[in-house]
Amino acid sequence: MKVAAVLPASAALVPRRAAGHVTAMDRMTLNLPRIRRALEAPAGGSSDYDLNPDAPRPARRPLRPASVLVPLVERGSGVNLILTRRAALLRHHPGQVAFPGGKQEPGDPTPLAAALREAEEEIALPPAQVEVLGTLDPHETVTSFAVQPFVGVVDPGFRPRPDPAEVEEVFEVPLAFVLDPANLQVHGRVWQGVLRRYYVIPYGPHYIWGATARMLKALSDRVLPS
Repeated sequence: MKVAAVLPASAALVPRRAAGHVTAMDRMTLNLPRIRRALEAPAGGSSDYDLNPDAPRPARRPLRPASVLVPLVERGSGVNLILTRRAALLRHHPGQVAFPGGKQEPGDPTPLAAALREAEEEIALPPAQVEVLGTLDPHETVTSFAVQPFVGVVDPGFRPRPDPAEVEEVFEVPLAFVLDPANLQVHGRVWQGVLRRYYVIPYGPHYIWGATARMLKALSDRVLPS
């Protein structure tokens, strides 16, 4: 995909809270009990089309079920988010930053089981080392997946062992950084001949974008309500 434009986030596209950033008090109270409480009430789903309401959208297209784990880990007085960079040769979303997860298989008894199975296959995260805090509402992708995100806390002693066929890198990001509205941007690229906008959260060398960034915005909206 050719980069056509980088579009600065505006107040109309990215609602800002208070002074437009996570305050020092927010960082102090951005803890697991707060996140668990924030996930108790539904807040509506999200979509890759949120910033592109006029983009062509196939009518009545079947959406394939998928699940991801949004893995959090406590580090000292803060909370980090564990992310992966997908292998470059994968069919769907190669080389992109993503949560552990994938499509649901016939043998998966529940969407949660699919997310935990994928996390174990991709980064060797045992399900026994995950405590699920709650769920976000489903996310629709332009690649015709309906993704169910599960937010869970991971044992801090976990050490990832990525499967090189699926994951090129595992890294952590401070949760306060990725939930901070001041760090959320809107970029644009030409895809199938149309300029499409999408959310981006740059972090050092990592380009967190697309569905992953949109689901993180959904988590931010829940945890840091206006």
